[in-house]
Amino acid sequence: MAYRAPVSEMVFMMNAAAGLQDGIADGTYADLADGMAEATLNEAAKYAENVLGPLHRVGDQVGSKWKDGVVTTPPGWVDAYKQFVEGGWQSVTGSADHGGMGLPQVLLAGCMDMWSAANMAFMLGPVLTFGAIDALEAHASDEIKHTYLEKMISGVWPATMNLTEPGAGSDLNPLRTRAERQSDGTYKIFGQKIFITYGEHDMSDNIVHLVLARLPDAPAGTKGISLFVVPKFFVNADGSLGARNDVRCAGIEHKLGIHGSPTCIMVYGDEGGATGYLVGEENKGLACMFTMMNDARLATGLQGVAIGEASYQHALAYANERKQGKAAGATTPLSPIIAHPDVKRMLMTMKALTLSARAVAYLTAGVIDRSRRAKDPAARKAAAERAGLMTPIAKGYSSDIGCEVASLGVQVHGGMGFIEETGAAQFMRDARIVPIYEGTNGIQAIDLVTRKLPMNGGAVMKAEIADMRATVEQLRATNDPSFGAMAQRLGEGLDAFERATDWLLGKLGSNVQDALAGATPYLRLFGVMRGGATLGAMALAAHKARAGGDSDPAHAGRIATARFFAENVVVGADGLEATITGAAESVLTADLALAG
Repeated sequence: MAYRAPVSEMVFMMNAAAGLQDGIADGTYADLADGMAEATLNEAAKYAENVLGPLHRVGDQVGSKWKDGVVTTPPGWVDAYKQFVEGGWQSVTGSADHGGMGLPQVLLAGCMDMWSAANMAFMLGPVLTFGAIDALEAHASDEIKHTYLEKMISGVWPATMNLTEPGAGSDLNPLRTRAERQSDGTYKIFGQKIFITYGEHDMSDNIVHLVLARLPDAPAGTKGISLFVVPKFFVNADGSLGARNDVRCAGIEHKLGIHGSPTCIMVYGDEGGATGYLVGEENKGLACMFTMMNDARLATGLQGVAIGEASYQHALAYANERKQGKAAGATTPLSPIIAHPDVKRMLMTMKALTLSARAVAYLTAGVIDRSRRAKDPAARKAAAERAGLMTPIAKGYSSDIGCEVASLGVQVHGGMGFIEETGAAQFMRDARIVPIYEGTNGIQAIDLVTRKLPMNGGAVMKAEIADMRATVEQLRATNDPSFGAMAQRLGEGLDAFERATDWLLGKLGSNVQDALAGATPYLRLFGVMRGGATLGAMALAAHKARAGGDSDPAHAGRIATARFFAENVVVGADGLEATITGAAESVLTADLALAG
């Protein structure tokens, strides 16, 4: 089944989760007025469906190849990237000062949602370039911006993110790649980086590597890490390409999934040192890199949404075609499997979980936009704090959902799901990396509990809970049994979430290990409640549209999906609360059980 971009659903969710129409009215999204958002998304959908989608399977089956330092991408990749550049898609959010469109993050989120659903492995390259552009715009010198940004924003020179080393992954304290100052103000870079997405490929004539390295006299730990631009080829004064820099690809990894994306081992400085250019200040590179990393974390959450959507569409088509068993009340000997209650349950779970993850991701994109675009400085500050709170949820919750939905997609197919030819298994294999890279979901949970939850004494989280409770009250005020059921379950779930929040805030001041033991279930509970409340807002918008005479049948489906999520997913909130607040001892005393 070919992927079809659900543009109308995306726009509806942008309104419910990110306040698209409100933002157009108050000027935050003035550049998306007059149908600009829909028009852009429809064009992006054509690229997703007609260019990327047909390459999804060949990318998996053929994959990228490495030989003698050269990486060849799968058939069709080079032309697809050429069309990506010609379409101006890399420039969507880039600064107009360097040739970008300067459009908001929420619009890019919609584009990334559909492009990654059509072909996640292909899109992993452009994802990192978007983040690198933001990092250089925020932290680089005018000279670096002048040399690189226009080409990067156009997509002509894609970029990479080089953090991980054999001995430095989630913990960057042991990072060993070194940088040496040169008399001309440049630096020589020496070291090896691993797991570098699109570190080498045949889709462009230059690649801009952003590399973390340590100076000889740098402070120990992460406070002594600097960030450098290390181009594959030097750039001459006139903008043309010069000699090759001392950087090479020593091989690519053989992976469970995303075979089309080359995951590279990069070696810097084998022949005297790779030349690098400092971004920001010495020893403050990690802060610069985290501008890029936070973009990548939202994009990773969107990959979870995308895989969920594609897997759901695939499973839904199969369930309508495959006939097995006679459903209750059927008049024919064999019924489509979608007629059986358990298959309906699986498909609705796939749909509802995916929509909840999309809600979380779009909401996060929206608050990022307001942190940059709101006219009032206080509003920008509040939005920035909320974006900080939401980013680990957008990454952690949404990527977990992608894996779960892809697994259910295999289950809907039954035995055929375990056979590669049906394509269901590829979604599951591709999805499995998403909770791992750009900061494992365990790291996201630790960040949430130890850094984001205590912001302003917990006030940022309390404001989020109040926002969700306001939606519940609107649901209660709606004279409809479906909304009453939603309000009941969401209200109970929020009670459990608030109790867990208060417990964690108390433990952070007395026993942080207990708090850490409950961090992952807390992230899950937050994602469930934020997703459920936003689906409730979506249902309210659908109800209002119907009351106003809009006969679109999709509105009934939106209300039904929100109710299903409340009655089948949110009801697990009490169990998650019990795990967060009552299971720390069984985690922290597990040494004997884990001894072998």
